[in-house]
Amino acid sequence: MIEVKDLSKSFGEIQAVRSLSFSVEQGEIVAFLGPNGAGKTTTMRMMTGYLPPSQGSVAVAGHDIIREPLAAKRKIGYLPEHPPLYDTMKVAAYLKYVARLHGVPGAKVREMVDREIDRCGLKGQAQRIIANLSKGQRQRVGLAQALVHDPDVLILDEPTIGLDPMQIREIRSLVKGLGDKRTVILSTHILPEAQQVCDRVLIINRGRMVLDSKMGSLLEDAGKTLEDVYSGIMLQDTGEVVEAAPEPVGGDTKGDEPDGEEVDHA
Repeated sequence: MIEVKDLSKSFGEIQAVRSLSFSVEQGEIVAFLGPNGAGKTTTMRMMTGYLPPSQGSVAVAGHDIIREPLAAKRKIGYLPEHPPLYDTMKVAAYLKYVARLHGVPGAKVREMVDREIDRCGLKGQAQRIIANLSKGQRQRVGLAQALVHDPDVLILDEPTIGLDPMQIREIRSLVKGLGDKRTVILSTHILPEAQQVCDRVLIINRGRMVLDSKMGSLLEDAGKTLEDVYSGIMLQDTGEVVEAAPEPVGGDTKGDEPDGEEVDHA
């Protein structure tokens, strides 16, 4: 459903993302993890067409994000870390506007907006001005705008940020259900959340892939929590992909470190 090949991004002399390659199939919920500055947000922006890559390609449902941007973006629902909201609009009017931007047929706009208002727990806020909403309510509106056109691929950057514990539980359940028919890529720093929701994990560090594994087999082989696995990988990272549990990648690691000093920006 989404295929990333040799994706790289440089900002002047700073190489934020280095030759990432992976694919995610329909029905997979994938945790996309890494420390601050690892290149996660930069990668997600390239995957959604908000930022052009320096090298490599992204295909969404067979549509190249650079050569066929409109066709590819119709397949994507994107919730960035800071939701793209218009503060002066009411919630329902904003979601109708987003649905039209995505090409939802006029006859179906209200039906799809009502569905997401209900699914995202916004019934009591539909006629409220967005500027007057709490942070958690604004995050729910951001999730609704990512879903309103019924996309095949969901890319979610910190979807539970700003939510209270009950809201986090509800959004986890919602994301889990969405993965039945969609491709979901979820970036979060809440590792127990990723462990509960996702069935595969990608970890990047210094712009490179350091782990790509099924969640179940990874935790079973390691005999640890995802938090333990993640911490071990960050301590032992040599710049090479780790295929299973985070045992050291054996042998001499000379030549595996990045060339020169870097300042990574995600």
